[in-house]
Amino acid sequence: MKEKSRIVPAGASECRRVGEAPASHRPRPATLLTLVFTTIAALLLAAGCSRQSAGGKPADVDYYTCTMHPSVKNQNPKDKCPICSMDLTPVKKRAAPTAESESHAGGHDHTKMLAEQATQGKSGAETPGEFTVPLERQQLIGVTYATVQTKPLQATVRAVGVVAYDKLQHWDFVSRVDGYIEKLYVASKGELVRKDQPLVTIYSPDLFTSQREFVDLLRLRDQAKQSNQSAAQESTERLIAAARQRLRLWNITPEQLEDLERTRQPSETLTLRAPFRGVVQSVGVDQGRKVMSGDHLVDVADLSVVWVWAEFYQEELPLLKTNLAATVTTSAHAGEKFAGKLALIDPFLNEAKRTVRARLNIENADFKLRPEMYVDVELAVDLGEGLTIPFHAVLPTGRHNIVFVEKGEGRLEPRYVELGRKFGEVYHVKQGLKEGERVVASANFLIDAEAKVQGALRSW
Repeated sequence: MKEKSRIVPAGASECRRVGEAPASHRPRPATLLTLVFTTIAALLLAAGCSRQSAGGKPADVDYYTCTMHPSVKNQNPKDKCPICSMDLTPVKKRAAPTAESESHAGGHDHTKMLAEQATQGKSGAETPGEFTVPLERQQLIGVTYATVQTKPLQATVRAVGVVAYDKLQHWDFVSRVDGYIEKLYVASKGELVRKDQPLVTIYSPDLFTSQREFVDLLRLRDQAKQSNQSAAQESTERLIAAARQRLRLWNITPEQLEDLERTRQPSETLTLRAPFRGVVQSVGVDQGRKVMSGDHLVDVADLSVVWVWAEFYQEELPLLKTNLAATVTTSAHAGEKFAGKLALIDPFLNEAKRTVRARLNIENADFKLRPEMYVDVELAVDLGEGLTIPFHAVLPTGRHNIVFVEKGEGRLEPRYVELGRKFGEVYHVKQGLKEGERVVASANFLIDAEAKVQGALRSW
């Protein structure tokens, strides 16, 4: 039998048990299961977050980075460097200045800070800040310190040179009359001659004629004196002076002229004598050979003082000054030193070698230094006193020279310095340091890495 449908009047509600939800609001079994899983996941996530917060980075740590790769920044201390797989190092937060500390800052400090900021803004350079490396870590990486001291600045300039004879102590004998070589007193190059020693004798008819004319003029003068003829005497004196000058120009010495005037005996020959003690450099004639006016005869060089031509680089020019003391050594006389002075600096630069020549006058009484000999030259230049630091305390970056100044209790300050010349194992400091300050003298690259990690130096 077919069941009849129920008709519910309008405005009437369907009858249900007390506390029973409507059919449309009743949760389905699948919905209940999803809600249970969601609640469990939320509880597990909250527990994980609480554990991570409990074991996370300290409050004073900004981030973690790699000492070898400061560009790496991570918030998890347990992570590794993605480049080199090293452990990460914490970078602490910088404490911002409080209003109270700023209010207590003096006007002078504030003005100085503004000036530094203005200078930094104009130059575009970074102003390094302090950073801290614990003393235990400094000992571990081998950090040592050196004190900024005032020391004498003495530079030593070394060069090589070549020995040459002094052109002011060199004499070339040239025939000034026509004649013949009657006798040679020196036979070859290298002979040692003393002052006034005979070198060569020339027979010359022209010379004999001139000497005889000179003797005749002397007799005429004597006759004029005896007859008291003043006019003839004055004329004869003028002729005698001209004849004496002509003979002197023919290499006749004043002593030979005096002897001729005393003896009144003209000679057919002329003997040339050494003007100083020296060494024969060349002999250009043979006995019996005819010579004409201008022919080369004998060369004599005085080697008691020699020249040394040394070459210096253009960077060393500011250190060179005349009368600077010099020391010369040579392998031919090991262990022996020759003293001299810097006499001349060539104003022209060698365009191929970029060097400049300088001439030194060296004492050579024993003739040990010989022309064309190679020697070593050493100049000691005294530049007074100045602040110095060890050369390995400087970290050159190309743009700047950086040193790390100790501030106490493990604190270090990177500082740009202006350096002068290097003197042996130290640098002359022109600007940036004060006497008595202590700077890092070893492990500079490791300290530089720490400075970059802590943000004290962001760029080179």
